[in-house]
Amino acid sequence: MFLMISRYNYKDLVWVDVQAPTQEEVRSLMEEFSIHPLVADELLGPTLRPKVDLYSDFIYLILHFPSITHKHDGGEDQEIDFIIGKKFIITTHYGHIDQLHEFSKVFEVNSILDKSNIGDHAGFILFYILKNLYKVLDGELDHINNDFNDIQAKIFSGKERDMVNAISHINRDLLNFKQILRPHKEVLESFEIAGTKFFGQEFSYYLRTIVGEFYKLSSILDGHRETILDLRDTNDSLLTTKTNDIMKLLTVMSFTMLPLSFVASIFGMNTREMPIIGLSNDFWIILSGMAIAGVFLVGFFKFRKWL
Repeated sequence: MFLMISRYNYKDLVWVDVQAPTQEEVRSLMEEFSIHPLVADELLGPTLRPKVDLYSDFIYLILHFPSITHKHDGGEDQEIDFIIGKKFIITTHYGHIDQLHEFSKVFEVNSILDKSNIGDHAGFILFYILKNLYKVLDGELDHINNDFNDIQAKIFSGKERDMVNAISHINRDLLNFKQILRPHKEVLESFEIAGTKFFGQEFSYYLRTIVGEFYKLSSILDGHRETILDLRDTNDSLLTTKTNDIMKLLTVMSFTMLPLSFVASIFGMNTREMPIIGLSNDFWIILSGMAIAGVFLVGFFKFRKWL
């Protein structure tokens, strides 16, 4: 059972984390931290698009993060809203996010033991949260990289048909991943400008580091997309080759049986006079002749390298 609203303190800094905030909770936060009514209204429900807005007392940042369950069901879109003031940061989301929960435990321990120097304003808390979120996403992509090795081994061990679904599911995960992360580039670049104005030039290095974490993740994602497309092309080529071999074999067998069927149909006609019919061992003579014709046709196909 997770609390819907949690508060953490580090020296004079405050972090408030809220899951699915109610109107009463939003009103309380609005009064305590002087949140603009337009921002408070947006906290009540999910927002379709990421964005960043600079106000006089805080920065309002919305980002969406992909989630992969390793069941390859496409994952889901997880939204986090950040309100960052000089001495406070508020995070709101509309479902449980494991990464935030894990980070809160680390933050709480460090706050109690005073083991780390987080920084003198709330921008540093945001920096560590975003860095941790991107690190988790990097781990998700590493997991997919392990799937690549498994798929590659199975492709070349004769399991091409089984890999069609596996490749399609991973490709769907990567497409979902890329689609959700694509807006981060413009939003983070705008946030870098807004954050530098709000927190000062000395904080620009940390803002640039956040942008760098995104570019690193984006580069890995592009590499994974190229890999999965190459694996799909290779798998399709092997499947096509195997299918062509089967079709060629069936065609040769059909062509081989055609003249034999023709001979059998001739000797099956109900006529008064029929050569060979009536001689001693006539059945075995006809059968031997058909076998010789079949062997000849197979030898001819091999000579022409059709088999």
